[in-house]
Amino acid sequence: MINRQVVLAAHPQGVPVADDFRLVTAPVPSAGPGQMVVRNLYLSLEAAIRSWLDGTANYFEPIALGGAIRGPSIARVETSQLLGFEPGDLVFGLHHWEDYSLSDGNTVLLRKLTPNPALPLSWYAGALGGSGQTAYVGLHRIGGIKPGETVLVSAAAGATGSMACQIAALEGCRVVGIVGADDKAEVVLKELGAHAVVNYRKEPDLAAALARTCPEGVNVYFDNVGGATLDAALMAMAQGGRIVGCGMISDYNNAATPTPLYNLWQVVERQLKMQGFLLYSYLDDLPAASAALESWLLSGKLKAMENITQGLPEAGAAYSAMMAGTTQGKNLVAVGEG
Repeated sequence: MINRQVVLAAHPQGVPVADDFRLVTAPVPSAGPGQMVVRNLYLSLEAAIRSWLDGTANYFEPIALGGAIRGPSIARVETSQLLGFEPGDLVFGLHHWEDYSLSDGNTVLLRKLTPNPALPLSWYAGALGGSGQTAYVGLHRIGGIKPGETVLVSAAAGATGSMACQIAALEGCRVVGIVGADDKAEVVLKELGAHAVVNYRKEPDLAAALARTCPEGVNVYFDNVGGATLDAALMAMAQGGRIVGCGMISDYNNAATPTPLYNLWQVVERQLKMQGFLLYSYLDDLPAASAALESWLLSGKLKAMENITQGLPEAGAAYSAMMAGTTQGKNLVAVGEG
C-alpha cells in the first residue's frame, strides 16, 4: 500500500495558494512499541496551520519544505501497540494531511472518540471538536459571560465564531457579529442567533459602527481576527470588559509585518482584561464543554455549519479558499480512499 501525503511545496507569500502544496506518495508507516497507525478520515482545516508554513518556530516547530502538513484529524486505528487503543477505535489528534499517520501517547490532543450514532462523525472535528470546545471554553473560562451582557464576535461566520455566536445567545447574551460579506451577515443573523451584525467591509469607520451597534459597550469581545478589528473593538468595550484572544487570522498571512494597534491605552482607561488561550491548556474543561455541546446539538438548539471538501488531493486548494476568507463554518477534507 502507498500513503498519499500533502506536503509543503513552498512557503506561502501572503494568502496560501494551491501550488504551495503538493501531493506525494510514501510508504505506509509501521507501528512500533507504544505506537499505532491510524487511517485519517477527516482533516480539520485550522487557521493556526498558517503560522507553521513560514519556516519560523512559534508554539510549534515549523513544517519543513517537503514535509507533510500537520493538522488535526478524525482517524480510525488500523494497527496498535499503544496501550488503551485497539484496531477499529475512532480517535482525534494532531496528525498529518495523509492517508495513514503514526500516532503515540505524545500526540497532541489525542483522545478516543465515542461518537453518538445520532450525530455525523465529521461534527467531532468541528461543532463537537476544537471549534465548539474553543468557543465554549473561551466564552466561559476566559470571557466569563453572564446573561444580559453584550458579546461581540469577529469572524462570526467562521468555524469557531459561528459556535461562539450561538453559545453566547443560548446563554442569554446579546450577540453582535462582525463579518466581511453580506451572505455571511445573513447567516449570522438568521441562523446563528445574533441580534445584530456589522460588515466591516462596508464601514469606513469600524470603531464608530461598533459604538453605534453596541451603545452600552461590549462586555466580552471574542476575537478571532486581531489587527484593525481588534483595534476598533478596543474603542467599543465597556468598563471592565473582557477580551478573549482566540486567534488573529488577519495577520496570519503577513506575520512578518503585523498590523499595529493604536488603541491599547483603552485596556488601562476602561480597566479591561485581555487574555489569549490555546485549547490544549484547558483539557480539564473539555468533558463539560462536550456534554453541553452534544446536548444542544441533539436538541436542535445549536447548528453545526460545515464545508466539506472531498478528497485528499484537494486539501491544499480547500485550505487556500479558507484562508482567503471565502468559506463559512467549519472547513474539513474527507480523505477518501487512496
